[in-house]
Parts: sequence; C-alpha cells; structure tokens
Amino acid sequence: MKLPEPLVEGHLIRRYKRFLADVRLRDGTEVTAHCPNTGSMLGCQPENARVWLSRSDNPKRKLPYTWELVETEPGMLACINTARPNAQARAAIEHGTVPELSGYRVCRSEVKYGEEKSRIDLLLSGHPGQPDAWVEVKNVTLADNGQGFFPDAVTTRGQKHLRELMAQVAKGDRGVLFFVVNHTGIETVRPADHIDSKYGRLLREACDAGVEVVAYRATLAGENGSPSGAITLVESVPVILEV
Repeated sequence: MKLPEPLVEGHLIRRYKRFLADVRLRDGTEVTAHCPNTGSMLGCQPENARVWLSRSDNPKRKLPYTWELVETEPGMLACINTARPNAQARAAIEHGTVPELSGYRVCRSEVKYGEEKSRIDLLLSGHPGQPDAWVEVKNVTLADNGQGFFPDAVTTRGQKHLRELMAQVAKGDRGVLFFVVNHTGIETVRPADHIDSKYGRLLREACDAGVEVVAYRATLAGENGSPSGAITLVESVPVILEV
C-alpha cells in the first residue's frame, strides 16, 4: 500500500499534548501537524529528527498536515501513524503475503467480541479447512540494536486483547497476534519485559494456550534511506519469546 503523495519533509521541533507536533519544513516554515499516535513513541521522536508529513486538502481539517514517518537514526525509518497497521496487515493477508493466514474468503474489521467488550482488528472467516481467525494487530517501532520491542509503554489495553484472544482459542477458533514491524532497523521482535513485564508474561501464557504470533516487516525506505512512499508488508520477522 502507498502513503499519500507527495510527502513533505521537515525536522521535528517538538511533540506535545500527544496529538500535536511542531515541524520546521525545508523552506523554513514552521507548521503544527497532527500526531496520529497516542503511545509513548519511545525512540521515535529524537530531537531535530527528519520527519515526513502527508497533507490533506480537506478544508474542514483544522490541521492539514499528518506526521507519517521519522528517521530514528541515520538511514533508519519508522512509520508512527498507528492508523496504518490494520490496513497494512489486511492488504498483506488479502494479497497472500502471510501464508499463516491464507485461504480465508472474508475479512471484516472492528467486529465487537469478548467478555471485556473489545473490537477485533480483523476477523477472518470462510476458510473451508480452518476455524475463524481473530487477528489483533500491533505496531512495532521501538528498536534497539536490531531488536524490536512491544509495547513501548505499559498497556492494559494490550493485556486485555491477549485475554480476549485466549478466550476465542478456548472456544475453538484461532487467536492471532499480528506484529506489523514499521521500522527498517528491526530484525527480530520481542516482548518488552523491561517496560511491561505483565504483558510479557501474559503473551507467553497466551502462546502456551494456543494463541499464534506472527510478525511482518514493511518496506519504508528507498534509495539513500529516504522514504519509498510504500508501506507494504513484505517479509516475515522472527518473534523471540525466550526471556
């Protein structure tokens, strides 16, 4: 899938109030962009980092710019827009990039389910040889020496999703945790026990209970480390659960 074009390059001045980011564009103009990421964005907001924004011509929007990408360190890009991963995962599944989830005829989004009143990101059905698959999608952008970590902050919501997936498996369906790796420097994915040890324990418990975990990395960078404009998931990344 493609990002809106053209992307506008600038340098990050600051991110604040979670949803706002001040950016200095290449011509020196300073703009305030919408930051579509409610998380901590640990490692994804270095001082004066190169960033790329999309621009909307919708006159009803208060902020025309949306923060999409950041250069976390020279030559390494991350997609911080958490509105993108669900669409990335769905496109990869429908195009046959994810063999673990191939063969399903129907894909629905945001279906209500579970005793804790959740909404599943993707519900796959219509496979003649498989039960329905309940797929929870998570964006991975926290990187350290080639390792990707999730979550980047304590997540009670993420813990709830693991419990819901385990409940679906207990009913005879498939529960799948899908890590969308939106960082070009990540080679493996691990639970971030140093940030949310409860999530790490619960993830391992979920896997023991039959919840499946997959991770796929996106293409973000083109020549010279600049954005390619494509954020398509292209390859599997190992998930390591050992402590």
